[in-house]
Amino acid sequence: MRFTLLTGAVLLVSAQANAAIEQQLTQCAGITDKLERLVCYDNLAASIQVTTVTNNFTAPIAVAPVVTPAAAPAVVASAAPVAAAAAATNVEDNFGMEVKRVQENTTDKIYLNVESIAEDAYGALKITFTNGQIWKQTENRKFNLKVGEKVFIEKAALGSFLMGTESRNAKVRVKRLK
Repeated sequence: MRFTLLTGAVLLVSAQANAAIEQQLTQCAGITDKLERLVCYDNLAASIQVTTVTNNFTAPIAVAPVVTPAAAPAVVASAAPVAAAAAATNVEDNFGMEVKRVQENTTDKIYLNVESIAEDAYGALKITFTNGQIWKQTENRKFNLKVGEKVFIEKAALGSFLMGTESRNAKVRVKRLK
């Protein structure tokens, strides 16, 4: 019985919230000036706060009234806490910077000395370096190396790596095995 009443109450509140949103959308659509209409839609989107689903019940949606620029030029204060606004600003400030921060803390090119070279059945080189790293050639091109030669491995597009030497202009795509 309680479950039925609670479910009914949640559905009633949800239906009223949806009706209020539809009414506000209709108000925004009725504005003829493009900029004012856009501001109205932006204000509507900013005022809607979707709450999380708790205990398999959908929580009601909080809706703030829409303020059109022509009707009321005053800014409506948000009911959101100041901490949430500060967190949103921090998120906006950091958006797109993740890649830059990762790039700042990484090395794009390393120099290694070849310890041994092996060739698999397909002719791809398997190179062991003096630091213990093992890299394998992924392209079918011929690439000549000698034991003791100094090579570089640099980052390439889409997470791949290129190996080459300073003495020649040729590079070959490789992947790290160990």
